[in-house]
Amino acid sequence: MTFDATRAAGRERLAEFVPRAGRAYAAERNTDRGPHDRANVSTLSPWVRHRLITEREVVEAVLERHSLDAAGKFVQEVYWRTYWKGWLELRPSVWSRYGAAIAPALEGLSAADRATYDDAVAGRTGIDGFDDWARELVELGYLHNHARMWFASIWIFTLRLPWQLGADHFLRHLLDGDPASNTLSWRWVAGLQTVGKTYLATTQNIDVATEGRFRPTGLTAEAPAVSEDAPVPPPAAPPGAVAPPRGRVALLLHEDDLHAESLAAQLGTAGAEVVAVASPVAGEERSPVGARGPLVAEFTAHALADGRDRAATAFGAPAVALDGMRASALIEWARAHGATAIVTPYAPVGPARARLDAAAAELAAEGLSLTMLLREWDATAWPHATRGFFPFRERIPALLRTQRIGRDGR
Repeated sequence: MTFDATRAAGRERLAEFVPRAGRAYAAERNTDRGPHDRANVSTLSPWVRHRLITEREVVEAVLERHSLDAAGKFVQEVYWRTYWKGWLELRPSVWSRYGAAIAPALEGLSAADRATYDDAVAGRTGIDGFDDWARELVELGYLHNHARMWFASIWIFTLRLPWQLGADHFLRHLLDGDPASNTLSWRWVAGLQTVGKTYLATTQNIDVATEGRFRPTGLTAEAPAVSEDAPVPPPAAPPGAVAPPRGRVALLLHEDDLHAESLAAQLGTAGAEVVAVASPVAGEERSPVGARGPLVAEFTAHALADGRDRAATAFGAPAVALDGMRASALIEWARAHGATAIVTPYAPVGPARARLDAAAAELAAEGLSLTMLLREWDATAWPHATRGFFPFRERIPALLRTQRIGRDGR
């Protein structure tokens, strides 16, 4: 299994998957037949994570072929990613606490626990299945969703390793590594997200769902919830849409959203003229204790180049690859093209957002505003991520109608 970091490849995979996105997907999605069998799962997440293809166009393509009743399970899975992003956007301190806990968790391991950690990430624990998934993660940059849950459960409850270190390892090696989906999924397995409710990997479940490929022994039979000192904060107000500035603007892309062409109408209606396009050469680092895996680094760099080139063509503007998103480089770039403002797709909570926030004050001091353009998909959904997913799920039909998506939304 390989992933080409281009929008064209993502659209091709979407077209291949759409015929199976209905009841066939719902019936077989939990079966993990191995890394090279993707007939029963979409494997679209690496492209969606970087918005080489957007959630909206994925759902639109599926609902053009299937009814919402038939494709409801797949549509829900797309909205899970949206829900996680919205949930974290309303509670950014959860991300900050996770990031701050990684280095102390690693430094605090005993010698025995450090040996367990090293064996776990290298795939040499001796646990059937787990070791295969550890190698698969690093070698392919992808894991079946069920395998991710089993891996996290074994990491936390059988190996008794800090959940933050497992989440950090995933984030550095998954092509679809997303701050919200990854962090909050690990919290859910650990019993922190839905307080007290954990996920226990069992020999029987793994045996059945892998069709006998793996039958691990020695797994713990208990999964007591991990405790956390700080309570989950109440949700903050969701971000509101902000109109782009008028006049000459420089368009800055980042790894969280690389489909700038679909923002053309939003920019044009406001009277913004894109005179320059840029993105970093590489994405932001995701961890305080280690670099991204080579597959992730390569995929992200190619995705940024693909998004940058497409945007340059769409807006008829020169494009440049920047060495990061330092304020000084952004100021020099914007000034060189006579731009009076910088616009960028909205960056949700995560490394890219932190870098943009850090640059914003310095840009403002130089008379350059930085405006993040919020998509309708996020603006309509995120305000409802105040509670658990099930209340959010009940709103999906209304969200689709609001955005005029699907047979009932046209």
